[in-house]
Amino acid sequence: MSSKPLGTGSPALIGPKRTAFQWLTTLTVVSLPFLQIGGESLLRLDLPSLTLFAFGQRFPVTDLSLFLPLVIALTLLFLLVTLAFGRAWCGWSCPQTTLVDLVEWFARKIGIRVKAGVMSGRIVRKLILQLFCMGLSLLVGANLVWYFIEPVRFFSELARGELHWVALLTLAIVASVTYADLALLRRLLCKEFCPYGRFQTVLVDPGTLTLHYHPSEADRCIRCGACVRACPTGIDIRDGYQIECINCGRCLDACREVMARRQQTGIIRYSFGLDGHGPKALLNLRMALVGLALIGIVTGLVVAVTQREPVALKVARNSELMPRSIANQQIVNFFTAYLTNRSSVPLEIQLQLVNQNNDLSLSGPVKLQKIEAQKKMRLDFAIQSKAVNSSRPRPVELQVSDASGQSMTHVTLYLVQPMDKHD
Repeated sequence: MSSKPLGTGSPALIGPKRTAFQWLTTLTVVSLPFLQIGGESLLRLDLPSLTLFAFGQRFPVTDLSLFLPLVIALTLLFLLVTLAFGRAWCGWSCPQTTLVDLVEWFARKIGIRVKAGVMSGRIVRKLILQLFCMGLSLLVGANLVWYFIEPVRFFSELARGELHWVALLTLAIVASVTYADLALLRRLLCKEFCPYGRFQTVLVDPGTLTLHYHPSEADRCIRCGACVRACPTGIDIRDGYQIECINCGRCLDACREVMARRQQTGIIRYSFGLDGHGPKALLNLRMALVGLALIGIVTGLVVAVTQREPVALKVARNSELMPRSIANQQIVNFFTAYLTNRSSVPLEIQLQLVNQNNDLSLSGPVKLQKIEAQKKMRLDFAIQSKAVNSSRPRPVELQVSDASGQSMTHVTLYLVQPMDKHD
């Protein structure tokens, strides 16, 4: 990110780009719950059903084969972004920075002086600022709840006084914590309490994007102090790498503006690594290993999602009805099937025994059953078979078929002899 050539007027500042990026990410986070695909939120975790709705796909939290790779992929993505861009996340994308920037912008608009995170002004103006912080905190709390309850249902139930107490409590807690942060801590949270800065120092890589004062050009520094005055956390970037630096680039802009008046380029800059090797510094073993692992997990997750059956089937032995003997040397095993329609349309399904012998029969509500889109169904059924003298369980394959008999999924069950054959 270099400035304009000498003599071409105003230097190239990154502040407007950072502000635009913050607005883009903020509007995305706020608007995502309002967007829908197939009648479901673009991104929402439904707690009653423990299901994550994400970009038209449905991920049951209990389906570890899908949910665990998703969590691992997000963790690897976080690690990769941290290795590549370091604390640029803090200065450009972190909600804490965005909210505090917005509060400080409003404070300046109403005539409050802001210097290194400290605000001073008349009491009336400070009261107006506190009201602004309260409103912003309520929006943050509501936005979080929208990722669990659809916004339309949220506002409807809130207006009728029927919003669940857990949602109300969550809204109150998040809004209160956010207000305490904006009213009391602000930049102090980044400097003293945020764990990400400490975490990032462990993961710093030779190619990590860094904002720094270039020592080889220190003789050009005119000691004007503009970089220190512009810093939101009040540090002096000339002192070298500091954990309090959030890589927001305000010092870079301040230095460029001052040096531009002297027909010179700024001394502070972003670079991948401290040696100035450029983006190619990211081509190292650690970045490659994390990147390859992320690609592998995402590829496997995509394959699993696109090829999974439209109906999920789990079968358990009925705990209330034990296997029993009936007339004509027959035994009956009782089961309960739990089915989930993963698709976005209603399905007609039936239960069938695969390659069944003449001595096997299936009874219960196993014929065509309609299961609504994204809904669950429980079916209690029984399998009748001929009694045998063997004590070994007998494997039987049960499948879920559509109306035409096409298999959708299947599972293997085991028939056992009753403990009392004379029952």
